Amino acid sequence: MIITKSAKDLKPVLMKGAKSGVKNPYYLIEDQDQVIFVVAPGRNGIEFNKTLGYFSFFPNMQTYQCLYGQGVIVMQRNDDFGAKEFKVVTINSNKQILVPAGWGMCLINTGTNLLVVIRSSRFDDKYLDTKPILEKKGFAYYIVEKKGEISFEENPNYSMHPQITTE
Repeated sequence: MIITKSAKDLKPVLMKGAKSGVKNPYYLIEDQDQVIFVVAPGRNGIEFNKTLGYFSFFPNMQTYQCLYGQGVIVMQRNDDFGAKEFKVVTINSNKQILVPAGWGMCLINTGTNLLVVIRSSRFDDKYLDTKPILEKKGFAYYIVEKKGEISFEENPNYSMHPQITTE
């Protein structure tokens, strides 16, 4: 099954004042035991195009493998007070990333071509939680372009912003 996500679907998690610059930000292609994310290039204002993101409560690690393109995957772990950890991992063709249970994740296309990433597990929606992301209008940081460089903009809906770690 192919699911198209529209600019309207992504608007609740874009930074304040961001214009929806990408008509169809991403597609999900679901099969019996895997999901393929196809994220369009471009920006919504200064913010790079991305997926909505979610927190996973699947009891195992999730494996993501980049099949094509380049971008980043952001991972965030929350506690009772908000964002506790924030990790940014650069992805490109054939790179594999493990996301621990309980962490939130979001794919961001920082390149000029499609970003295609496969998740090697398909699980019931009961393990996915988008509510914390929707309530805070995104993750703790937005990934933006400033002066031609990738930069981080604090999401003002979080009272604390953890240090950014990169891989």
